[in-house]
Amino acid sequence: MLNPAIKLATYQDIIDLPENIVGEIINGQLETHPRPAPKHAVASSSITAELVLPFQKGRNGPGGWWIIAEPECHLGHDVLVPDLAGWRRQRMPTLPTTVWFDVVPDWICEVLSPSTARLDRTVKMSVYASHGVAYLWLLDPILQTLEAYELHDQHWLLNGSYADDQPIAVAPFTEHTFSLSDLWE
Repeated sequence: MLNPAIKLATYQDIIDLPENIVGEIINGQLETHPRPAPKHAVASSSITAELVLPFQKGRNGPGGWWIIAEPECHLGHDVLVPDLAGWRRQRMPTLPTTVWFDVVPDWICEVLSPSTARLDRTVKMSVYASHGVAYLWLLDPILQTLEAYELHDQHWLLNGSYADDQPIAVAPFTEHTFSLSDLWE
């Protein structure tokens, strides 16, 4: 519940931020963090590379998805910028003409970093659940782990935790197997 005495952030607050700062509006409050560090960026780029060809392009995979890096998602009053998000094309057949997305993603991947992990785990996870995001991955390039969650009755159920170089195929992308260790190089 929003406190009416607190000034709610506006989209103009995001526009006014310096270029090197990412801004989000979560539960009416402006949240900011710096652009990602190299380990974060490599992990994000690597997971994108693993998923785009089979799921967005349909090469050696089923296709049928949009996989987008750092999309600006306008979900109700919240403006969120996950590291990666995916939409099934049956729910979003074409890309929006705006610079943001107002269709709730089917899948989100947050790449954890020291400056974002607390917000990603304690605030954004519950916001994603309240908007009905079906799948959430938390990728930690420092610990070299992946936690995969699925939404059940507006609560996250941990489907699996992965580490090391084990080959994995994780919902909603079970048709493609990759080695988790490939994401850190």
